[in-house]
Amino acid sequence: MLKTSIFSFFFLQMRSIVTYKLRIRSATLSQFHLADLFKYVVNRIPERIALLSESGPVSYKELDQRSSRLAAGLFAKGIRQGDHVGIYLMNGPEFLESFFAIVKIGAVPFNINYRYGYEELLYLLSNANAKAIIYDIQFSEHINKLNEKLSTLEICISVGNEMGLVPGKFSYNELLKFKYNFDGYARSENDYILQYTGGTTGLPKGVMWSHKSFFFACLGGGGLYAGVPPISMPDEQGKIAFGAPPLKILPCAPLMHGAAMWTALSGILGGMTLVLDPMRKGFNAHEIWDRVEHEGVNILQIVGDAMAIPLLNALKPKTKKWDLSSLVHLGSGGAIFSRHNKSEFKDIFPKCVIADGMGTSETGISGMGSTPAKEGFMKLPITDRQQVVIDNRIADINEIGYLAKAGNTPIGYYGDEQKSKELFKHIDGKTWVLTGDRAKRDSLNTLILYGRGSTCINTGGEKVYPEEVEEILRSHPSIFDAAVVGVTDLKWGELVSAVISITEGSDSPSLQEVKTFCASKLAGYKCPRQLRVVNTLKRSPAGKQDYKWVMSIFNGNEKK
Repeated sequence: MLKTSIFSFFFLQMRSIVTYKLRIRSATLSQFHLADLFKYVVNRIPERIALLSESGPVSYKELDQRSSRLAAGLFAKGIRQGDHVGIYLMNGPEFLESFFAIVKIGAVPFNINYRYGYEELLYLLSNANAKAIIYDIQFSEHINKLNEKLSTLEICISVGNEMGLVPGKFSYNELLKFKYNFDGYARSENDYILQYTGGTTGLPKGVMWSHKSFFFACLGGGGLYAGVPPISMPDEQGKIAFGAPPLKILPCAPLMHGAAMWTALSGILGGMTLVLDPMRKGFNAHEIWDRVEHEGVNILQIVGDAMAIPLLNALKPKTKKWDLSSLVHLGSGGAIFSRHNKSEFKDIFPKCVIADGMGTSETGISGMGSTPAKEGFMKLPITDRQQVVIDNRIADINEIGYLAKAGNTPIGYYGDEQKSKELFKHIDGKTWVLTGDRAKRDSLNTLILYGRGSTCINTGGEKVYPEEVEEILRSHPSIFDAAVVGVTDLKWGELVSAVISITEGSDSPSLQEVKTFCASKLAGYKCPRQLRVVNTLKRSPAGKQDYKWVMSIFNGNEKK
């Protein structure tokens, strides 16, 4: 009897221990962690092609294995949970391999704009407190200089370099030789990644996103391209990927751009095949259409007019040059996608869905918008998680405030407590994060978007948003591109002033002609009062309007 009791006691104890461990393991596996979500997908579709690039096809299994080996290599060189690792690469398999490798060991990946100059890079890596960087060999000159300046930058891993390495520098292929034979660490959906903004209105800021919030806010909760609601349990992601058609998706922008990376990760977690354009010579519209035809791309994702205009111009004279019948969806996000450009794409691809999305690094995806009839550049729905906020309250009808989102929000800006406080508003027990975009709540319970509040022009007491005027200017048959700023004026405070480039083969319109054209579509006070013509409009390293450069033209500090 005693023996039975003792046996029963130990049996119960062991069962409790095993049950506890299983619960711990189950809890770990039930995390909305990007590494775990990716693993669920790999387990269901290991042989499906994940990536198509210059170096050939890569299956989901191969992507998983290579990222695991790289993770083991990073760990062996001293990278640990919470360490910040920069990705300074062109588009290629190494970008995705690096991202998944970093999160697999609990480190924090952050994007580096490869168009930045030395001073910009120095600021970014200092701000990010970077411990390691994975970089393309072509950026070695910058890395060598940065390594001398940054005491925190301990490990530099080069892609494409096998020789002449010094202490602290390693080859990417060298790290791929390591074996991934450890669990790493106790993953948590509260681990974070770091996403740097484009720096449109100032220096880039690192937005901290927990894995869970990033997954739901920026990747649509797993079903962005599958047309299904967000998942409720992490293991459902594998089922979505398994059941999804193996569509091919091509993000046109560099993966260091938030909009492109969200597209890429949404595609990978959705079981799609990601087609990568190396972009080694910059954005080339003809090469994009070549790739769409050659790979049979189904979904093309662009970043606003900066890509829409050259893509359209490539098509106009030679529409029949390419067989683009595989294309079923053309989407835009991250920048203004003008109404007339959407219409032109629809004329060329009548059976293709043309979608215009809104999102920011601070809020994630706000949804697909429609074109307003009169004012603004986009309409979005009002929901319990998307509103217009003024100061510390929800705006009333026809009041202009800031577009704000609740729910899955970021942690804040890395290393900037003051800016983080400005980012959030606490209203009626709910936390809202501000986008920085001005918006109005109309009588139809929709949001009318105007543009970045920081670039708003005040002319004679009237508010003018550059994006709205720029869209109208680009619809002029002779105008290729346009940027609008407010130039200081003693009488009006600021004058609406436009810089334009001309469509090839067209004559430059006069200021009066531009005024008359705009007046047919805009209120008089929104029409440009000054006009300058340039060969090419300069854009920021993130591909957005460089308003500082535009202002310098009117101040006489730049050649026209």
